[in-house]
Amino acid sequence: MKHPLPGLVLAASLFAQSAPLAQSGMPDSPPPPQDTVSVQKGMATYRGYTAPTDEKALLDRLHHANQQEIKAGQLAQQRSQNPDVKAFGAIMMKAHTALDQKLTSYARSKGLKLADTPKAMNDAEETAQATAKATLDQLEVIRGAPFDSVYLSSQVAGHDSVLGMVHTAQKAMPKASPELAAMLMDLSKQVPAHRHQAWSMLGKLGGDTGVGGSGPAHPPPHPKP
Repeated sequence: MKHPLPGLVLAASLFAQSAPLAQSGMPDSPPPPQDTVSVQKGMATYRGYTAPTDEKALLDRLHHANQQEIKAGQLAQQRSQNPDVKAFGAIMMKAHTALDQKLTSYARSKGLKLADTPKAMNDAEETAQATAKATLDQLEVIRGAPFDSVYLSSQVAGHDSVLGMVHTAQKAMPKASPELAAMLMDLSKQVPAHRHQAWSMLGKLGGDTGVGGSGPAHPPPHPKP
């Protein structure tokens, strides 16, 4: 039986936001994720994922996520030796460039200047930003099969994180503008497709990456609305 590399296990958690885990039988264990939205200090929580309730703060984070995807896709062109991974990176660059252009155009129409790196609103978000930067730093110094496993693992986790944020924003901002609501709906359709593609490719990696040859028949579930 093949065992994943330590870096692969670590990378699977990068870009992701922390989610509480239910531990039955432990008196002080946290409750399971709820289907209702809670809001505290401008941050909404839904099923273990968070999103700011302020429009600009949300746009800042979506813009930042797009920029990370574009940069990671560029690194895939430079540091992967797998044609499929290179092609996936190119797809991510194109898709997230288009998404970001639409987002920044909307922000300009509202007179908003987006931050390249949003200021963290809590400790969990600060940790998530730090681990995201650590992933990009790691991708800049590795090549070949190790790059592929770290890149694709972080793509699965990253798209889960973004999708969780999108679903949370949709629940917490029912009065969002039609333009923002349309962008969130578009993301809720594109992000799962990107995530599924990354997972499928990760399952096909073999050899030195420590990932099984054919991969699982079905990917683990992504965040649901």
